[in-house]
Amino acid sequence: MVDLLLLFLFLISGAIAGWLCFNLFPNNFLEQILLQENLFEHLPRETDLRTLLAGFGALIGLLAGFSFQQLRNRLIQNTRSMPTDLLIGRSIGLILGLLIANLLIAPLLFSPLPGKIIFAKPLLAIVGNIFCGVLGYNLAEVHGRTLLRLFNPNSTEALLIAEGILTPASAKILDTSIIIDGRIKALLSSGLIEGQVIVSQSVIDELQQLADSSNNEKRSKGRRGLKLLNNLREKYGKRLVLNTTRYDGNGTDDRLLKLTEDTGGTLITSDYNLSQVAKVKDLGVLNLSELVIALRPDVQPGEKLDLKIVREGKEENQGVGYLDDGTMVVIEGAKKFIGNRLEVIITGALQTPTGRMVFGQVEKGQASNKSNKTKAT
Repeated sequence: MVDLLLLFLFLISGAIAGWLCFNLFPNNFLEQILLQENLFEHLPRETDLRTLLAGFGALIGLLAGFSFQQLRNRLIQNTRSMPTDLLIGRSIGLILGLLIANLLIAPLLFSPLPGKIIFAKPLLAIVGNIFCGVLGYNLAEVHGRTLLRLFNPNSTEALLIAEGILTPASAKILDTSIIIDGRIKALLSSGLIEGQVIVSQSVIDELQQLADSSNNEKRSKGRRGLKLLNNLREKYGKRLVLNTTRYDGNGTDDRLLKLTEDTGGTLITSDYNLSQVAKVKDLGVLNLSELVIALRPDVQPGEKLDLKIVREGKEENQGVGYLDDGTMVVIEGAKKFIGNRLEVIITGALQTPTGRMVFGQVEKGQASNKSNKTKAT
């Protein structure tokens, strides 16, 4: 309904502009046109000429209405998909740019100019407003945090941020996997995660879809994730922000990447593939699986560890044990000692994208003693 009303208004405006445009023609030109009775049957009359101009004006107005309609729909779509803080920053930058443009142009508009270049005033006003408006818009998008110094010049934090001495904490965008496994709660409690915590609407929808699933495992994951978000809301209040922007994209991961790009935040996930895509797009990302691997205690070749042999390995005569942090240790010659504790000599370690694997071997003297005890019994 609104689109039809806009087209009608542009159509009427164009027709009226064409009708009134008759008065802008020079008198000599109108007299020549109105006297051409032999060339045009209906143009000699002033009303017919006005009607013809009104028709052309209506056609131009209709075309302008279609263009404005497309521009309006695109602007509405971009505004709906834009985070609120980014929208406010760009709006403030645009307003400041237009204000500066009009302050600079005002003296020239009120100054007298020769009649031959009088058209330069409106042209300069249009060009100046467009230039300063776009400049303010872009500066606010790139350096929006410097506005803190304008609004609160007495704030020490604002001054430090504006000077680049203090780096503000970036927003943290949570992935569905992080919410489900629950490790984000411990990270927030320990103070390792700073800044706002943003939960996308697409993540909420995915958790709700899991909670309504007929599969017991998926339903349990969805409910656990929603319960964790409620606990975080009660504990951290406004620090937990729900972003209701509905981005276009194929799946939750694509929408999370767009949200991270728009907000300039850091994506927190345990999905290896998603973290790699974020790095390719040069986005801030924190993979908790990589963080856990990095925080594991390091073991050096030649170090002796007291381990329990839990099961046999893939290769012949191998046994498998585990460190306190869950790291798997593959031990050569330990297959026959399953269920016993041994001193194992570390021979090496292998780092993989999914974790770390440590290799070791049974000390020869200890292996022979264990074998003798086994024969004696």
